Amino acid sequence: MPRFLREYFNRNGVGLGSVMLGLVLFWTIGLIILPQLSMLDFSFRPNLPPPEIGGPKDLYTLENYKYLIFGPEGGSQDYNAVDLKVFYRTLIAAVLVTLFNLMLCYPIAYYLAQTNGNHIRILALMLIIPYWINEILRAFALRIIFGESGVLNNLLVGAGVFDTPFDFIRNDIALYAGLGYAYILLMIFPIYNVIESLDRNQIEAARDMGASWTRIHRRVVIPYAKPGISSGCTMVFMLSAGALAAPQILGGPSSLWFTQLIYQQFNDNSDWPQGAAYAVVLLVTCILLVLALMRVFKVNMGDIGK
Repeated sequence: MPRFLREYFNRNGVGLGSVMLGLVLFWTIGLIILPQLSMLDFSFRPNLPPPEIGGPKDLYTLENYKYLIFGPEGGSQDYNAVDLKVFYRTLIAAVLVTLFNLMLCYPIAYYLAQTNGNHIRILALMLIIPYWINEILRAFALRIIFGESGVLNNLLVGAGVFDTPFDFIRNDIALYAGLGYAYILLMIFPIYNVIESLDRNQIEAARDMGASWTRIHRRVVIPYAKPGISSGCTMVFMLSAGALAAPQILGGPSSLWFTQLIYQQFNDNSDWPQGAAYAVVLLVTCILLVLALMRVFKVNMGDIGK
């Protein structure tokens, strides 16, 4: 038995350790790896009627991936401009949502980690309680708030900011706000967990030496909190790029999300191989972008897993 397994079973016991290890393996292999491999296999298959599946025509092909780039054969355009535009727009929007969440959540996480008092527990509870409600219900609540006759427009029109209600839905403001709100805890708590372990004497020493708060955060806090920032940004980016409920509910007529195209291929067109190919492209692209940024900012997997 490998040394790390012996240490694991000595620490947790054979019974409890076996149960925990079995659950982790079931989650990892049964619910993540095998479905993704099945999706990958589907993406190379032609879209055939059920009686022909497994027959002589059911051969591996790259047509599903070619369709994303070039569109249907004999089309009027050289490239599949519509789907590619939606794909790139989804990635850019996910990056913007991640940056928005980081700018919003970093000060909150720092305040929670570096401040003492019972009001911190109350503030943390106020952040958590709204997430007891289902994500879809929260998205519909935001649609009501951002609607033309919603609370926000009534306040702005009543205050004289706008003469007529502003269409937050059509301008995608509601969508970006909804995505940012949906994953705010996934950004706050990884950063909070790291900053909480930061020795406050380092901050006090920097202050005693005359460093400004901007310099303290840039040279002391942010480098120390890099593992939490990396973990939060990774989760928010991946989940934003793969979101479906928020774009369906909060998106305007021109804010089609790439996951909505995947949904249409699976459910509306009954073209599972094409939907699988789109899903694989989105997953692989997101993973490559995350790995590239990790390399640029000199972050490794161990930092994200902390």
